[in-house]
Amino acid sequence: MNDLLIKNGLVYLDGKWKKTNIAIKDEKISQIGDEVFDAKETLDASGRKVLPGLIDPHVHFELGVGKNKSVDDFYYGSICAAYGGVTTIIDFLDPTSNAKDLEKSFYERAEQAKKSIVDYHFHACIKNPDGDLEEFVKTVVRLGMKTIKLFTTYSDTGRRTYDKDIIELLKLSKKYDVLICAHIENDDMIDIREDYTFEDLPRSRPSLSETSEALKLASYVRKYGGNFYMVHCSSGETLKALKEQFSDILGKNFFVESCPQYFVFNNEVLHEENGKLFTFAPPLRSERERQLMVANFEEVNTIGTDHCAYFKKQKDHPTLIGFPLGVGGVEHSFSIMYRRFKDECIDKMSKNLSKIENFPNKGEIKVGNDADIAIFKEVEDFFIHENHGRCDYSIYDGVIASGEFSDVIRRGKFILKDRKIIESKGKLINCGE
Repeated sequence: MNDLLIKNGLVYLDGKWKKTNIAIKDEKISQIGDEVFDAKETLDASGRKVLPGLIDPHVHFELGVGKNKSVDDFYYGSICAAYGGVTTIIDFLDPTSNAKDLEKSFYERAEQAKKSIVDYHFHACIKNPDGDLEEFVKTVVRLGMKTIKLFTTYSDTGRRTYDKDIIELLKLSKKYDVLICAHIENDDMIDIREDYTFEDLPRSRPSLSETSEALKLASYVRKYGGNFYMVHCSSGETLKALKEQFSDILGKNFFVESCPQYFVFNNEVLHEENGKLFTFAPPLRSERERQLMVANFEEVNTIGTDHCAYFKKQKDHPTLIGFPLGVGGVEHSFSIMYRRFKDECIDKMSKNLSKIENFPNKGEIKVGNDADIAIFKEVEDFFIHENHGRCDYSIYDGVIASGEFSDVIRRGKFILKDRKIIESKGKLINCGE
């Protein structure tokens, strides 16, 4: 006897939609087909789309930077995720410089994440390394992780990793089959003057700082090999240049992630009444660059949100120095992207991530996989109108989207049922599981 039957839904299978039924048993998808399988419980998904549980590869829950701390902890952040059809999130360890500190950071973060109602995983995070890089990589693998995040900027806070170490990490990524992921901005082009306010973000962190650094790092990947992942690509100029100059490695061993905000808004909103709320790094770009992002969407491999929410009062800061950069997004990312890109965005938020991050049992609806399933109701002329985290606003309030998730199932258990949260515990997912 199966535990749950989902029937009559339009199911996303191998890139196509098919009206079929799904049976779930012992946390796994046990059967798929036209038969009405025996089950203890039945959910009729008539008129709705049945998707694999989404994976958000880029969230920052309980992130502390300077005097500021993001407002969604793992509990509230994971509630936002559930409402957004996301059943697995990947957060980040605090940046460390050596293997010993890395291990300590891992266990501290794992303890914080126990509050999550969705499954979770971590990216290791390195800063200005002062220890044995190979030992660092080996520790990452031993702790069940796949990726090592680095920064090519933030030298002012000691977080930058320099080219010599990046090249060495690329070589080690090939040896140990890990992924080097990077926040990419040319540190020499970042200008944070004492009199700059949030409206100066585009000139403080110009597009060229991202584009030039991305092209340089792509040249390293081509020359030295290894596995590389660019987080939050913000400019269509960057995407276009990578496509023109590095098509031989894009999507093979150089992967590009972007975020919904870079497809929806341009930097003109910074000068509007609530402009201070649209602040994050890298910042919003020109309308031309936004349009280039849309035009080159095919070159984007994954969609993350860079979810890092702050209260309005935290954004009420007079200067760019000390300004909390980050916004929420995990709750609304799919609805927003699906409105704009339809089926083209689905694999970028599920299957592609399961392959890149080596989660073999997630990201696709198929027999034997974890029963991570999100049921979506399309609504014509749907506008974002509610938020379920702790933050007191969303930059997506009033933005046109495609609908909402009615039910979300994580490893065979409802975490969202009829738009209501069902309390439960997610678990730490290791690579290869």
